[in-house]
Amino acid sequence: MEITLNVEVRAEKKGSKKQLSGLRAQFRIPAIVYGGTAGPISIALSEKEFIDARRKGGANAILHLKHAQGVETVVVKDLQRHPVTDRPVHADFQRISLTQKIEARVPLIVVGEAPGVKDFGGMLAHELRELRIKALPTAIPQKIEVDISSLGLHQSLLVKELNVPEGVDVMDAADHVVVRISIAKVEEVAAPAAAVPGAEAAAAGTEPESSNTKGKKDDEGKLVKETAKPGAAPAADKKDAKKEGK
Repeated sequence: MEITLNVEVRAEKKGSKKQLSGLRAQFRIPAIVYGGTAGPISIALSEKEFIDARRKGGANAILHLKHAQGVETVVVKDLQRHPVTDRPVHADFQRISLTQKIEARVPLIVVGEAPGVKDFGGMLAHELRELRIKALPTAIPQKIEVDISSLGLHQSLLVKELNVPEGVDVMDAADHVVVRISIAKVEEVAAPAAAVPGAEAAAAGTEPESSNTKGKKDDEGKLVKETAKPGAAPAADKKDAKKEGK
């Protein structure tokens, strides 16, 4: 699509940030035109008109920039946007000839519904979102559709299988995967280990409390096994003592 925009040539000193800020405050985009046989020129154009042209003709629209010195036939080579507002803050326009092929990037748009996703719960993975092509400026498509209605599980669609218009040379590798249908990965969560009696105590470096140690602590507050009371005779001695008393 060809669109005409009115622009103004600006005389700009290198690094004039004040002038650039002033243009943006007036909703005008500073830009540069280069390429072809003529030298580069600095221009400014309406932000609204530029955005409308992009919406109407797409990223690869042919633009005729009219100014006091003539008309520039161009395409957008680079566009810088504000990181927060996403407003265009600067544009690079490249002069073109309508009779010579140029390189461009065309967005790939997925259409249809894949049986591998609908019927088998697969996941659609985009491997390529733009196609690099070479064509006459008037033959560059705004988009190329990617029909996935025949893709089953574990199937993919390659660049060579795309429906590309006549006169368009594809620059990407023919066997490059565009989209694929795969199984969604499910992460396995390990079940908690069964509790082992005394495991917590062992991990803490202590012994489980038993009938011999329950309630008994040493001077440092640690549990200890019960021992014989001072002065108490062993069981064997008590038996012998009983015999002697007979």
